[in-house]
Amino acid sequence: MLKRVITAIVAIAVFIPVCWFSDRFAVWPVAMTILSVVAAWEMTKCVGASKHISLLIPAFFASVSVPFVCWRFPGNPWACILGIYVLCLLWTFAADVFSRGKIDYEVSAASFMGIFYTAFSFACLILLRMNTGSYRYLLVFIGPWVSDTFAYLTGRAIGKHKLIPEVSPKKTVEGAVGGIVFAALAFVLYGWIIKRFFAPSIDVNPLFMALSGVIVAVISQIGDLAMSVIKRRYGVKDYGNLFPGHGGVLDRFDSVLLTAPVLVILSQIPALSAYLV
Repeated sequence: MLKRVITAIVAIAVFIPVCWFSDRFAVWPVAMTILSVVAAWEMTKCVGASKHISLLIPAFFASVSVPFVCWRFPGNPWACILGIYVLCLLWTFAADVFSRGKIDYEVSAASFMGIFYTAFSFACLILLRMNTGSYRYLLVFIGPWVSDTFAYLTGRAIGKHKLIPEVSPKKTVEGAVGGIVFAALAFVLYGWIIKRFFAPSIDVNPLFMALSGVIVAVISQIGDLAMSVIKRRYGVKDYGNLFPGHGGVLDRFDSVLLTAPVLVILSQIPALSAYLV
């Protein structure tokens, strides 16, 4: 427990300055790209692709190039991203063909799918920061982390019914509901704080903030469980050990990764985006 607390304190001490200087010196894009690269290594190692250099090449190429494209072309990066993934897919197919059976198709498919997911999600974190200003991008962390924390606390306090024991034995229905409720409240509180103290001109709708909190919490819990499915499939306890007591990047950001693309989509819809911070 002490190790987890110390790691959390250190992580927060690093995270706050990164957010504070996120609009300067390319701090945010660089930080997200580093996390994307580490996540790529953790994913390829988990699924058994790290032993094949031919699969590591497209994995690391995507983990760097997709965030880079979103940094340099935040207005419309989609064509470039599609091109990168088509190139990586062709490379992966070629690696399968010319390996003469040395690469299992399941390994290459799992590697490509995992890198597609992680690189794109970290790239979406860059898009959120660059396209939506100084406040909205933090929702992608507030929702999942509040949901995770209060799902754990609620589950410990009143949890009786297992959620999906085959995937995550300790998660309960009561915990999941508690996480959703507190995430909704956190979104409303965050919107009020931003409007009251930082940006009075923002038109924050508490009802829409609460609804967004519910959506984000549900999606973040699905993302968490999905990454747990992969770990169970490959018999891995943690994806890595970058954060002692907490695991790797994919263990700490599992619930964030699926949330980021959803917030990007919400931000692309003017009628909805207008009521978010």
